[in-house]
Amino acid sequence: MTISSIVAFSDNHVIGIDNDLPWHLPNDLKFFKRTTSDHTIIMGRKTYESIGRPLPNRENIVITRNEDYKAEGVTCFNSIEAAIEYCTKEKKDEIFFIGGAQIYSKCIHLSNKLYITRVHTTIENGTAFFPELDWENWELTSAEKQTKDEKNAFDHTFETYLRSE
Repeated sequence: MTISSIVAFSDNHVIGIDNDLPWHLPNDLKFFKRTTSDHTIIMGRKTYESIGRPLPNRENIVITRNEDYKAEGVTCFNSIEAAIEYCTKEKKDEIFFIGGAQIYSKCIHLSNKLYITRVHTTIENGTAFFPELDWENWELTSAEKQTKDEKNAFDHTFETYLRSE
């Protein structure tokens, strides 16, 4: 099973401001949908609640410490390990960690593939950050530059990495 993390972050690694995205990039939303559709996505409770609903055409898993937490259309686990064990038993081909910051920091060492949208800007008031990585352990396998336009406020690059260690 491929364990992937998919994230968009700014030049200073900001992924969120007060539990919301710091930008509106339709290109990135389309990339996210295209990449994760028909797969399992795993997120923290705060990320799920900021989205507000299960994402269609995906199995939605929410990680929460609250053992009584329930949400329609999602499967809940109390640990990342329990979610991965479930996905392994279900023979998933690829799963995606989609955030937030706590989930990324706890699971990045488990990921063997990264889908990154680098948003070419600095966000000064960020409240959630993607963890620093040792890029020596990752091999860039693709990069696709996108230029800002009337719908996308910032230049951005879609990058895919495979763990090389």
